[in-house]
Amino acid sequence: MGKTFKDHFSQLADAYRAFRPEYPEEMFRWLARVAPRQDSALDCGCGTGQATVALARYFRVVYGVDPSAEQIVRAVGHERVRYLVAPAEATGLPEGSQDLVIAAQALHWFDLERFYGEVRRVARPGAVFAAITYGLFTLTPELDRVLFRLYRDILGSYWPPERRHVDAGYRTLPFPFAEIEPPEFAMTAEWHFDHLIGYLSTWSAVKEYTVRTGNDAILSVAEELRDAWGDPGETKRVAWPLSIRAGRID
Repeated sequence: MGKTFKDHFSQLADAYRAFRPEYPEEMFRWLARVAPRQDSALDCGCGTGQATVALARYFRVVYGVDPSAEQIVRAVGHERVRYLVAPAEATGLPEGSQDLVIAAQALHWFDLERFYGEVRRVARPGAVFAAITYGLFTLTPELDRVLFRLYRDILGSYWPPERRHVDAGYRTLPFPFAEIEPPEFAMTAEWHFDHLIGYLSTWSAVKEYTVRTGNDAILSVAEELRDAWGDPGETKRVAWPLSIRAGRID
């Protein structure tokens, strides 16, 4: 029996769009270069379309599919992007139509047997599939200590079990394509303190913690974070470990 859709993010769609980090432009440029053509690309589990719109700078048309109507209705618009409310395992797109298929911070939610079958169905000869994920970010040693305690000690049992695949950079998931070694890309941002708190609010474990306990996990560390940050108007550099598994679709 396949997985059922676990909607961890519809209620957070506005915050997700506002606070989630952006992927490096060089990554999309590289994906377009390794694809056989730049005619059509598909972003599976697209959420509010951050990666979808970035692909549109390199492909004639890009399809973004997500099973959450709330995410799609809040997705970033673009003249070359077409959004569809659909599961990644059954996109409804024509057979042999895509030069590139990606799943950005989404592969761990899919029914992989069905999804990989769908990837093969929609792919053109020589097309590329790429799974992209990023783990726990880093700031300063003082902030990192508090954030790691929030991530592991306070929220550890509230993360969905699939989260372990993100922490492993997707190396624990099956990948049935001939792998292409990607370059190293830096995923960074400059944040104010309020953006940090907004980003933490998008964590699925924070929502689950509130549902189960009635409390706000972020409030339990907010004062420590504020003290470790210093001037809340000061920006700090945030960095994520970015992992990409890419392969030629056979």
